[in-house]
Amino acid sequence: MKAMLVNSNGKPIWSKVDDPIIKPDELLIKIYAVGVNRADLLQRQGKYPSPEGCPPWMGLEIAGEVVQIGSKAKEKSTFKIGDTVCALLGGGGYAEYVAVKYDMLMPIPKGLSLEQAAALPEAYATSYLNLFIEGHLEKGQTAFIPAGASGLASVAIPMAKAFGARVITSVLSDEIAENIKHLGADLIINSTTQNTAKVLADQAEKGYAVNVAMDCLSGEMLGKSFSFMARGGYWIVISTLAGIETNIELRPLLTKGLHLVGSMLRNRTPEFKAKLLSMLVENVWPKIEDGAIKPTVYKVLPIEKTEEAHNLLLEGKSIGKVVLTVSHEK
Repeated sequence: MKAMLVNSNGKPIWSKVDDPIIKPDELLIKIYAVGVNRADLLQRQGKYPSPEGCPPWMGLEIAGEVVQIGSKAKEKSTFKIGDTVCALLGGGGYAEYVAVKYDMLMPIPKGLSLEQAAALPEAYATSYLNLFIEGHLEKGQTAFIPAGASGLASVAIPMAKAFGARVITSVLSDEIAENIKHLGADLIINSTTQNTAKVLADQAEKGYAVNVAMDCLSGEMLGKSFSFMARGGYWIVISTLAGIETNIELRPLLTKGLHLVGSMLRNRTPEFKAKLLSMLVENVWPKIEDGAIKPTVYKVLPIEKTEEAHNLLLEGKSIGKVVLTVSHEK
């Protein structure tokens, strides 16, 4: 088969590799679409390698067709050959085929295309994990989800809204704010012309203090905004795109009982991930099927255009998820 390797110059190359051999508890999936994530960009740079036992090439979420089932997987799962599925991977999605443990697979929500389904596993699992498990978000509370134009925010904002939360987000321009209005955020901050911390302070004065922040930016903004959270609030750091250092006032952390939490999905145990995916199917998939949550796919490109897809994320041009498609020779 072919997979997307990275050469010594950091360029992605669609290359011949060995076919995967499934274990008894795995299924072989013929990949038709793969979601693009910022983690892929880090992995391409050699900064975020696949976990041990996973293929070394990029790709954390895929959609495709079951073509082979291991003996134990037949006993443990209800999937059949020919079923279309989506899957969360430790790595290896930029390829024609991948072997997946049975409990990392999910059915595709009714009414979604394979391209839409490929945008679900990583982003939806990350959002659900950090909003509801780490952040304990409840109906009627306020969530702050910065970087509103990102693929992750295009999932997290509608998800939080669908479960009854009020949502504040931030973007870099009024044009981007206009482009993400369909996501349904209650307040969009233009962080280029507005002081994010001051806006959050004003919101707290109006009774909308942030209960949960799902923060992929961090940096200086985190420290300046942290003290304006609601009592008992959770600030979840999931990445540090705006910087790895900040200054936090400890007095509000103490007096308000605030929580500063670091969270990564990729380093969770397989058992935790399996439970998380089952929660998605049970709690989130029905909201997708009834239209309360709609996947936002910004652009679909063939996998041979991986460079172009990655540049969309690097340049901040994507409003929502970018998806790569894989064609198979007949």
